[in-house]
Amino acid sequence: MKEDAIPLFLSFCIEQYKDMKSISGKDAMEILSATGALEYLVDNYEVIHTQGPQWIAEEIDEYVNTHKAE
Repeated sequence: MKEDAIPLFLSFCIEQYKDMKSISGKDAMEILSATGALEYLVDNYEVIHTQGPQWIAEEIDEYVNTHKAE
């Protein structure tokens, strides 16, 4: 079921972003939460989860960069 897969997918995304940025999981979670990236990932799960790890990390980074608090 999709509902069961989403938490695993979010965990995967957090790990990918954390590794890309060389930051802690806690820092990655705070950034993704503060920018709305977690909701974005859930809302767009159907499309995003079909992509490769590097593409996903880059997509998250782009989203975060365009949604940072001023």
